[in-house]
Amino acid sequence: MNLEQLRGFTTIARMGHFTRAAEELHLAQPSLSRQIATLEHDLGSVLFQRARGNITLTPAGRALLPLATRMLADEESIRVEMAELAGLRRGRVRLGAPPTLCVSLVAEVLSSFHAKYPGIELQISEAGSRVLLEQLSGGQLDLALIVTSEHAVNETTLQHVPLLAERLVVADAPDGALSKQDTVDLRALAKVPQIAFSRSYDLRAATMSAYDGLGLDPNIVIDGGEMDAVLRFVQAGLGVAVVPATVLTQSTGLRSVQLVDPQLQRTIGLEHRRDVTLTTAVAAMQEMIRSTAQQLAGRFEPISTLS
Repeated sequence: MNLEQLRGFTTIARMGHFTRAAEELHLAQPSLSRQIATLEHDLGSVLFQRARGNITLTPAGRALLPLATRMLADEESIRVEMAELAGLRRGRVRLGAPPTLCVSLVAEVLSSFHAKYPGIELQISEAGSRVLLEQLSGGQLDLALIVTSEHAVNETTLQHVPLLAERLVVADAPDGALSKQDTVDLRALAKVPQIAFSRSYDLRAATMSAYDGLGLDPNIVIDGGEMDAVLRFVQAGLGVAVVPATVLTQSTGLRSVQLVDPQLQRTIGLEHRRDVTLTTAVAAMQEMIRSTAQQLAGRFEPISTLS
């Protein structure tokens, strides 16, 4: 078994087609077919079911896919690290974060990191914590910011760095429904027109759980928005939205109303795989995230550091 065989295997699995996979890999299809046949012979298992041009993974193929993906990701990390050790001013960081952090902490981190290390390639994955944990375990990410108050982290496989605790607040337009209030309780808030996030957001689940706990049915006027759209709708006066405090550190044209009775908060952690040594670039990004989180906590009272 070699890395070229694994690269061919994962490409076929992703594209579901031998010919298109061969084209992407710049190989003749017979060469790719021989690679897979040799790999199947070495492993003693059939990896693909082939029926009338339809290519699907067998149970053995499904078991191999995450392992092969991680091995190829590790190979790339080694190449990047060796380039750095050779003194080249280049590298790569693959960072994942929920949308609520991409518009706040991550935006500030990337601005500072790029200014300090302009030769480092930055790849960002914006998704919910569950998906990010899968990508991290599968080798598609080097680091991931996770909402740890909503998702447990397997610390036997992942290195967990506690980062931030932040309160949830209510975002409102300057002349919006809560323009004359500095605080609002959940019962009163339930009656106010609200913009609800997509069901894929950890924030949506946390907010609806709080309402359910009090037997409340919030007045949702727009349902299923993504972060940028929700903030624009609030600015337009269509309703209010419950957001993490960090979101409003970067947003202009919105005011923050403190949510009380109950006071809701979430915790954020930074994760990486225990079995992968951080490259120089990834370690620098990890330190940049930690220091920026501490700066945010020092500037904004609803945010506190956990590290």
